[in-house]
Amino acid sequence: MKPVSSIIYSLTLAMLLGTTSTQAGIETQTTPDAKAILQKMAQQLAQAPGFSVTINSEYDAMQTSGLNVTFGSRHQVSLQRPAQLRIDATRSDGDQDMLLFDGKTLTAFKADDNVYAQIEKPGTVDDVVVYMVKDLQMTVPLARLLLTTLPQELEKKAESVTYVEQDVLTDIPTDHIIVRSADVDFQVWITQGQPSLLRKIVITYKHLDGQPQFRAVLSDWNFTPAFKPALFTWTPPADVEKIPLLAPAYTNLPVTAEQGVTP
Repeated sequence: MKPVSSIIYSLTLAMLLGTTSTQAGIETQTTPDAKAILQKMAQQLAQAPGFSVTINSEYDAMQTSGLNVTFGSRHQVSLQRPAQLRIDATRSDGDQDMLLFDGKTLTAFKADDNVYAQIEKPGTVDDVVVYMVKDLQMTVPLARLLLTTLPQELEKKAESVTYVEQDVLTDIPTDHIIVRSADVDFQVWITQGQPSLLRKIVITYKHLDGQPQFRAVLSDWNFTPAFKPALFTWTPPADVEKIPLLAPAYTNLPVTAEQGVTP
C-alpha cells in the first residue's frame, strides 16, 4: 500500500523517462502475502514451549470531560507451557503489579497497596488467561498472544488482512500489516525471516467514543528461556493483606484501551 503522492510521483517519473509497463526488463513486484505473514507469527507463538518478552505500551483513556488522556505501562511476560505464567507490570504512575500462575493457583499481588489475592484454578495457561480476561475482567494486555489458539482466533475474527509496506525504520526490517475486524482495527509490524517476531502493534477501538488506541512495542523476545523454578513461586510477605477478590485495574477510569485486546 503506497501513499497517493508516491504513486503520482512514480507515474510522472515514468512519463518523463518514456518508460512503459510493457518494456522488456521491467520487473513486477509481488505484494507479500499479508495473511501468511500474520499466521506465521501466530503459529510460532502458539507452538512455542515457552517464551519471555517485554511489552512497553500506552493506551488512551477518555475522561468524562471529553479529554483523551494517555497512560503507559511496562509488562515483563514469562511463559512456560503448559501451566506456568508470570507477568510483572510497572505502570506510568509507578504502581507495580504481579500476576502468577503455577498450574494450580492464580495469584495477583499489588505491591503499592500491599495486598494480594489467590484463587485455586488448576489447568493450563490457556485456561487461566481466558478465566482472567472473561470471568474476572482483569487487565491482561495482548492476552491472546499467550494462547495456543492464537492462529485460529485470528483466522476467525479477521475480516481483512492487508499488506502496507516493508518498514525499514525499525531496528531490523519489518512487514507492516493492517487487520480489520468487527470491533477493532489493528496494525502490526512483524520481523522478516526467522524467527517471525511481533515488534509493534497499534489497536484502534473504532466503535468507542474518540476511537481510543492501544499502542505497544515488544522487545527482548526469547524463545529458549532458562527460567529458574523460583520465578513461578511466591510467598506472601509477613505484613501483606490478603483480599478475597481480584478486582479489575483502573476501575475508576472511563472507557480505556488498556486491555490491548486483539480482534
